[in-house]
Amino acid sequence: MGDRDQKVGLLADPVFELHDTGPSHPERPSRTERIRKELERRGLAGRCRRIEPVEAGEEDVLRVHDREYLERLRQVCERGDPFIDTPDSAVCPASRRIASLAAGGVLAAAGMIARGEIARAFCAVRPPGHHAERYRSMGFCLLNNIAIAAAWLKEAGGIRPLAVLDWDVHHGNGTQHAFESDPDILFVSLHQHPETIYPGTGFASERGTGAGLGTVLNIPLAPGTGGREYLDLFENSALAAITDFAPEMLLISAGFDAHTDDPLAGLALETETYYKMDVLVFDLAAEICDGRVLTVLEGGYDLDVLADCTSHHVATMLEMP
Repeated sequence: MGDRDQKVGLLADPVFELHDTGPSHPERPSRTERIRKELERRGLAGRCRRIEPVEAGEEDVLRVHDREYLERLRQVCERGDPFIDTPDSAVCPASRRIASLAAGGVLAAAGMIARGEIARAFCAVRPPGHHAERYRSMGFCLLNNIAIAAAWLKEAGGIRPLAVLDWDVHHGNGTQHAFESDPDILFVSLHQHPETIYPGTGFASERGTGAGLGTVLNIPLAPGTGGREYLDLFENSALAAITDFAPEMLLISAGFDAHTDDPLAGLALETETYYKMDVLVFDLAAEICDGRVLTVLEGGYDLDVLADCTSHHVATMLEMP
């Protein structure tokens, strides 16, 4: 293993498959299982530095979530309830612990980047996080993994400003709401138009509040939008805004459900579109923040697409100088 490869961290562990959402739920254990096995099959996992899942500390989670919500999540799981807050957010008795391991593992990756132990990392965790709000679960998400990491990086890691790029097909409402009044954190999201898809937020008019006005950029896209138009907006709007903000580190909520084969949405990106996005975003990170990138899995429900796109994502990380 060369020095370059040692600079890429990977969080991909079978423990995340213990979050059992039931036999017909789209956010199912096979998502991260397929990613993990494909990274191993292609020889990519062995080239990365393994990141161990660890439970997140309460202080770290409370930067983003309310204590009452955390207690309710614990009680719901202990009782064996089938979901919390909404039927979409299915849980099992192990779900609180697995959600904590996901958030804590992402935090561990963020800390390793902040300390210079690695330059970048990919976190294939579940449950996903970007819909989780301060007071409640939404849309399959229990704890907002990327928001917890961003809040830690700013408050404890001493890294600011930060940018969060969310390319999941669904708007990252929880992440936006966590930071929309924070002038040190830019939130940029490309997603299907909120009038046509869950969660119904992410209009272009949402630009931040108070001291954070102007630090939110939403780019809603009409159903059927394909790769050519998407890449133009990705490069000339989303990445241009990140360039102007000049963050010290880039965090990515990487959903792969804008793909034309995804069963839950209506955009029409091809696998090749994601390949090109990888090159563009990692080239930019190399220029503006010394290649410091933390990528966290969000959505994506076609297993073949997930396996291929996440493998290319990690391979591109490994090829960065």
